[in-house]
Amino acid sequence: QVQLVESGGGLVQAGDSLRLSCAASGRTFSTYGMGWFRQAPGKEREFVAAIRGSGGSARYADSVKGRFTISRDNAKYTVYLQMNSLKPEDTAIYYCAANRRFSKSAQVIDYDYWGQGAQVSVSS
Repeated sequence: QVQLVESGGGLVQAGDSLRLSCAASGRTFSTYGMGWFRQAPGKEREFVAAIRGSGGSARYADSVKGRFTISRDNAKYTVYLQMNSLKPEDTAIYYCAANRRFSKSAQVIDYDYWGQGAQVSVSS
């Protein structure tokens, strides 16, 4: 079982940057595909980015492509989401998630473990 803890959220202005971190427990971290999802008030949870267990290859939602970067440090059991050029529509609770079956899934249902979430608020 994997426990995930997000950090790094906050309140920023449009155009600013934030970096979210997700620390995982367990020495098998490199065997998990990791994803970031977000959920705005009144909306369904949506895919943001995902990265395979070995790192490198990633995929992004069209809405964040070119602005957000997912990365991971398997030695530190941590996955990151660097968010640049933030927009008010990026305001949401951001969740990291882990699964061992799919390397870069964009589907909520494919993930087995979830963090508690980190609030990101972007003012205009």
